[in-house]
Amino acid sequence: MKSKTFLKGRGAQKNTHNKFLQHVYEMREDFLEFCRLEGEQAERNKTQYIPIFPKTIVNKVDSPDVGMMFSMNPYQGCEHGCVYCYARNTHEYWGYSAGLDFERRILVKKSAPELLEAKIKNKNWKAQTIVLSGNTDCYQPAEQKFEITRKCLEVFLKYRHPVGIITKNALVLRDLDILKELNKHQLVGVNISVTSLSEETRRKLEPRTVSIQKRLKTIQVLSENNIPVNAMLAPMIPGINSHELLPMAKAVADHGALSFGLTVVRLNGAIGQIFTDWIKKAMPDSAEKVLHQIQDCHGGTVNDSRFGTRTRGEGKIAEQIHEMAGLAKKRYFNRRSFPQLNTEMHEQYKNGQMKLF
Repeated sequence: MKSKTFLKGRGAQKNTHNKFLQHVYEMREDFLEFCRLEGEQAERNKTQYIPIFPKTIVNKVDSPDVGMMFSMNPYQGCEHGCVYCYARNTHEYWGYSAGLDFERRILVKKSAPELLEAKIKNKNWKAQTIVLSGNTDCYQPAEQKFEITRKCLEVFLKYRHPVGIITKNALVLRDLDILKELNKHQLVGVNISVTSLSEETRRKLEPRTVSIQKRLKTIQVLSENNIPVNAMLAPMIPGINSHELLPMAKAVADHGALSFGLTVVRLNGAIGQIFTDWIKKAMPDSAEKVLHQIQDCHGGTVNDSRFGTRTRGEGKIAEQIHEMAGLAKKRYFNRRSFPQLNTEMHEQYKNGQMKLF
């Protein structure tokens, strides 16, 4: 018998089995009852920060449909707890679960700035935009404590190297001073994720993220400082937020975004199990309808790994989403475009200062 208790402040409601581990661990109800009677905690719901020491930090992205060539992740795991997050599966490579472990066991790469500097000052490196982060949010709550992302931005500025940022956290404004300096040379672009205009939906889907109003304000402040912003209206989840596409596009445009992108939700690997368990607890009345609509977007399954199709979806529901996106671009983003970043300047600053000859 499974517990029906909803774990507030977390996206995932349990730890799923790690496919790379031989044994399966289960929290039994009789053990939980024993702990209750003894006045003991079976498991603490606290976030742990675990230092790790990678040899490299910049990753080449081989997937042809993600819109980036290189990425780096100062953190693995993410306390934001977005239940749909595609990055959850990567936590299994580190020996953890894609479920609660992904939100509570945050791996911290304190050496990221030094590794980044070694990479981009290498004589064989040719400047290409490096994205912070291609996997987990570089401005998640851990960043307030460790400031690794800020230190990486200082490296990008020192070497005049282009950097892209993807985040849903207003903490990015802490680094406005560095962003403004980078932008003087057309070296930075920021992607802000907006998943809904409803706070109720946001709290359910993304329990430890900043409010929607703070995200819109972040877009506005960045735009007022001429820092280019692309809004990520993603993922589109049929039956949850897909009906909000047009008003979301209008809202981000009104606050200064130059463009927007979207993906149709897909639930690969352990995420399918995590999302299904979550929605049956968080939205029991609409759970089956939502799951069936997601399946309709991916050929009858929630799992889709086909390049090109996996993020766009297929079928009538996906087509309707993309038709609305086309309408939104014509209506709210006419004559707006997100600029290309400058890759020419870095070679002159290979040693951290401008070459005179």
